Amino acid sequence: MSAPTTIALVVAGGRGTRLGPGLPKQYLPLGGRAVLRHGIETFLAHPAVDGVQVVIHADDRACYDAAVAGLDLPAPLTGGATRQASVLAGLEGLAAANPARVLIHDAARPFVDHGTIGRTLAALDGNTGAIAALPLADSLKRGRDGRISAGLDRTGLWRAQTPQAFRYGDILAAHRAAAGADHTDDAAVAAAAGLAVALVDGNEDNFKITSADDFTRAERLLAQRLGDVRVGTGFDVHRFVDGDHVMLCGVRVPHDAALAGHSDADVGLHAITDALLGAIGAGDIGGHFPPGDPRWRGAPSDLFLRHAGQAVAARGGMVAHVDVTLICERPKIGPHRDAMVRRIGEILTLAPDRVSVKATTTERLGYLGRGEGIGAQAVATVRLPP
Repeated sequence: MSAPTTIALVVAGGRGTRLGPGLPKQYLPLGGRAVLRHGIETFLAHPAVDGVQVVIHADDRACYDAAVAGLDLPAPLTGGATRQASVLAGLEGLAAANPARVLIHDAARPFVDHGTIGRTLAALDGNTGAIAALPLADSLKRGRDGRISAGLDRTGLWRAQTPQAFRYGDILAAHRAAAGADHTDDAAVAAAAGLAVALVDGNEDNFKITSADDFTRAERLLAQRLGDVRVGTGFDVHRFVDGDHVMLCGVRVPHDAALAGHSDADVGLHAITDALLGAIGAGDIGGHFPPGDPRWRGAPSDLFLRHAGQAVAARGGMVAHVDVTLICERPKIGPHRDAMVRRIGEILTLAPDRVSVKATTTERLGYLGRGEGIGAQAVATVRLPP
């Protein structure tokens, strides 16, 4: 097999401290998918990109694995203490593949588009490097003590973006030579090595998420792109059998009985799964996971719900909200509600305020009122591209 022509190197080793405590920004959920997954999927779908290699922080492997589950990617490489060190680690890690070209991209830019990727690669035909950038439109002022001290000429000034494309051997040598320096981006590393770097038109939407305001902007932009709002419903019921616990919304709840089912009989997750599949017209849980298939005997139902979430993502969509109501006389749901919300959020990469878990009874009417089992009904809202 011939060596790959182009590899996208996605740098995801930053800590994102300006967004506050918690997950690094590249792993925060954006429309049901981690921020870095948006860009990775775009590169994977581009016909001129042969593969994607991600560079992560040593402490982030679990977050990374959850964020890219189901994608065809090699194991991530471990970065260094700075972005420049992480890029060098990534470039060194590509030595065995020895691609002709490499695209270097910041994981915190989720809205990179095919046009920008294509223009950047095309510019390499006559240059050793090329970067996506936007001409500066705002007036520039130099300030001192809270007042303008001088105006600056903006003629010829550009705002650099990523991806930044280079011939692999050239940028690897440039980064090796620049090790220990403090350049702001790969174009600066290339310039320090005397490489000619072209400017190509970027995209205003290809901004880098740095602050909370940036994240709000990203959510707003994603919502604008996903104008087809769908709603699906789901219902499931399982009867009680002998046992000592039930699985409800991904949480093990101690009880004096269990629920009968081919899988773990989690009625809450089953109902949400059906609601998501229904919203995108993809059938029901039984069509995707036939109850007669021995592979699913005793299977944890988070597999089914994660599959439904991935089916929405495969359509270019996002899960906006899920609401599930558990219907039973026992066990009591209230003490476990917060854990259920968290677990559903983990499976679908949703913030807690996008998940609702409620409980009700039938006032002792019918089979659920007689305590013969547990039922669940769910509503899911998804957003798809028009």
